[in-house]
Formats: sequence, structure tokens, C-alpha cells
Amino acid sequence: MAVNTTSANVTALFLDVGGVMATNGWDRKSREAAAKKFNLDLDELNDRHRMTFDTYEQGKLDLDEYLKRSVFYQDRSFSVDDFKNFMYDQSVAYPDMIELIRGLKAKYKLKIAVVNNEGRELNERRIQKLKLNEFVDFFISSCFVHFRKPDAEIWKLALDVAQVPKEEVVYIDDRPMFVQVAEGLGLRGITHNYKNVDATRTALANMGLTLG
Repeated sequence: MAVNTTSANVTALFLDVGGVMATNGWDRKSREAAAKKFNLDLDELNDRHRMTFDTYEQGKLDLDEYLKRSVFYQDRSFSVDDFKNFMYDQSVAYPDMIELIRGLKAKYKLKIAVVNNEGRELNERRIQKLKLNEFVDFFISSCFVHFRKPDAEIWKLALDVAQVPKEEVVYIDDRPMFVQVAEGLGLRGITHNYKNVDATRTALANMGLTLG
């Protein structure tokens, strides 16, 4: 658990979604499950995914085009909608973490921002399914801003939109490198493990954010 313990009051939380508030939207495990369900060559799926998914996450092509390049480059026995629905179903909430963030926002009047890498259709579906728009104030998503973490510009943009001093922001992500980049910009960071919400709860409490 990486933690920067600067003493300024926290007025904003920036969070990732996948690995923090929910499962990843379309990761290796999801592709393995898709290959099994739809009888696809997993190695070929992964190769085609790697060559085009970054472009999708940057909002430079839509989900239909991503699937055309990665799956539907040849005739299939299943439909595009069948495959999309499978992708959408991969998103499962982590209720304990969502309730923690909701509670802290309500108690401390925090600004909450999502800073994540996600393609537009998956992102919008996850926002609706997880009801993120009920407590997140703004979404600095790669598909909206057209660049991706670990590009430092994505955190700088989040700071510009939030209009809070960087010393008052805590960034929570499950990937240590992304936390380190945010910390390099002056934000406080917590490396989150979805299996240990209590560790994140304790880290936030050490920064003055407690519930109960």
C-alpha cells in the first residue's frame, strides 16, 4: 500500500474504476472467457486486441470498429450484439468500495472524479450499470479526452477541472505505476487492492477521512 501522508486537508478523490470500484471492463480474463464461450482463437484475439485497443480507449474508433478488427474480421456464428452483451456483462461492482466513496463524499463534501482508461461504449455502460454518475462529479476518461494513463496530462486535466490544489487530492488506483505518476505530480496516492478494502479505508483514515 503506497501512501503519501502530506498533512493538507483532502478535498477531492480521483479514482480509477477497473480494479477499484469494479472489475476490469475487458481484460485478459474476460477475453479468455470470450474465447471459450465463442470458440475463438485466444492468441489471435489477444494479438488483434493489443494492436487496436489503445486506439479504442483513446476515443479514436468506436466499439463496432474495434470488434470488426479484433473479432469480426471474418464471418462468425454469433452476432456483434451477442458479443457486445458478453463484454458488458463482465463489469461487476465492488459494493464495499463504492459505499466507502459515497460515504466519504457525503460526510466531507468531497469532489469525486474518475480518471480512467476506457473505450466510450464500455465506459458509458459501466457508468450506468454501476450508477457512478450518482456520486462522481466528473469523468476524465481516456475516450473523452483522447489520451491515456500514464500520460501525465490526464491527471493535470483532472486538476484543472476539479479546481482544487494538488496537495488536497488523493488518487486511488490498483496499478502502482499510475499511482507513482500521480504522486510525481504532487497528488497523494493509494495503491488499492480490491481484496483488501480495509487497507484503503485505513490509508484514507490516516489522511483524515473516516466514516462511523
